[in-house]
Amino acid sequence: MAKTYYAAINWNEIEDLIDKSTWEKLTEQFWLDTRIPLSNDLDDWRGLSKEEQVMVSRVLGGLTLLDTIQSESGMHQLRDAVRTPHEEAVLNNIQFMESVHAKSYSSIFSTLNTKSEIDEIFEWVNTNEYLQKKSKLINEVYLHGTPLQKKVASVYLETFLFYSGFYTPLHYLGNNKLPNVAEIIKLIIRDESVHGTYIGYKFQLGFNELPEAEQEELKEWMYALLFELYENEEKYTAELYDHIGWTEDVNIFLRYNANKALMNMGQDPLFPDTADDVNPIIMNGISTGTSNHDFFSQVGNGYLLGTVEAMNDDDYLIGLDS
Repeated sequence: MAKTYYAAINWNEIEDLIDKSTWEKLTEQFWLDTRIPLSNDLDDWRGLSKEEQVMVSRVLGGLTLLDTIQSESGMHQLRDAVRTPHEEAVLNNIQFMESVHAKSYSSIFSTLNTKSEIDEIFEWVNTNEYLQKKSKLINEVYLHGTPLQKKVASVYLETFLFYSGFYTPLHYLGNNKLPNVAEIIKLIIRDESVHGTYIGYKFQLGFNELPEAEQEELKEWMYALLFELYENEEKYTAELYDHIGWTEDVNIFLRYNANKALMNMGQDPLFPDTADDVNPIIMNGISTGTSNHDFFSQVGNGYLLGTVEAMNDDDYLIGLDS
């Protein structure tokens, strides 16, 4: 009998049931941007001031960059330290959906913006000092960090750094504007919620195996990185939103989600902000299902894959006590 050179993945023997449940969750909520009628938002878009259009475009451009990092660098790095073959399969799924997210923003641009405007968006993204700084902070961890540090960076990106951008379409949705753009964002939020909780769970498994001294050292590093990212994010938020008066509301939302990122990894919240402090329009936008149109059914029942679900506090306590 020949020696095993490469073992086949066996989904009938599951080492960690969280791998299986996460795979099923991700595949159940699969979606594509091409199924969402973005052109229905054109009237709303034309009703925005030029200043608002530039702000929305830059917000979405920044989100494109973060999803690009996650799809091209982040998941590749996380696969180097998987605990099970099923975890690698889940990360493959996540990587693909991060690419779907990045492409979705371009679908919005191609619908709402001219060619010259799109060129300006990506020039701004690729040269903005705050976007580039947070990209470097995260990617340097991906390239040079320990496996657990890489998971921290990933959770911070998924559960914290995206939200300065997610705020904008949720705000417009709450004011009955750009509902299809917001639909894409809500689908992305649904995905990122699962990604962040899953990777945070895998972090907890490794963290709990460390000696106490190494745990404390890692926690000190985690909080230092969070402070550095938050300080930069405040400056990025001010640049985007000072001129329309949203900055403090966005910062509250950021701090709330920074706490969620820490909770994903089994750590104590850092900031005093809770869901009660966040603008209720934004929280309502996250918790409301995909009700503004029935786009799934437009392509037949075979594409009926469910609705957006809110992430509750208990969802951030994934697995360790199951």
